[in-house]
Amino acid sequence: MSEHHEVTMAELRQQLLTKENELQQLRQQIAELIRHDVLTGVMNRRTLIEMLNAELQRSHRTGHPFCFAIIDLDEFHRINERFGRDVGDNVLRTVSEASIKLLRVLDRFGRLGGEEFGIVLPATWLDSGVIAMNRLRAAVSACDWADITPGTTVTFSAGLTTNATGDSAEKVIERAEAALLQAKQKGRNCTITLEADMPDMPMFDD
Repeated sequence: MSEHHEVTMAELRQQLLTKENELQQLRQQIAELIRHDVLTGVMNRRTLIEMLNAELQRSHRTGHPFCFAIIDLDEFHRINERFGRDVGDNVLRTVSEASIKLLRVLDRFGRLGGEEFGIVLPATWLDSGVIAMNRLRAAVSACDWADITPGTTVTFSAGLTTNATGDSAEKVIERAEAALLQAKQKGRNCTITLEADMPDMPMFDD
């Protein structure tokens, strides 16, 4: 085999390796896009529900409680109307960044759609979940809104629930949404908790 031929083969192998690396990077990028919200970079609805299901299974195995919250930005449609959709998008990104920065590493934060986000809080009792939501509310309010939405401080309402026996992801989400609706009706910028109904206990005669 000539020296020229050996060089050519080496070059081809290097080119093939480079292409394989590029293809692997592309696969990873596609996987990230499938699992994350394009606008904010946080988990999308599908991924967040996967995390919720995983936490339900973990809780079933270990008996450890967890909380799930849905937060909804207050009067977001007015922000879009007043400042425009580009500013509205910036608001969503700012809230997402503030949330990721404040929440624990084990917590899972994602965008459910529109101005609505979901949070899985593992190993968390309901009262601790309320504390976490209050801290998050303070962190969001403390963002530099003067440069983004002059004259308007962004707040959110939250519905918070904890897991119960026989729960599914759908049931947990439904309770959190019902609690969120109550928070909106109460006047917004607050957290309402809602637990599953206790099962009916059999009646015994004396």
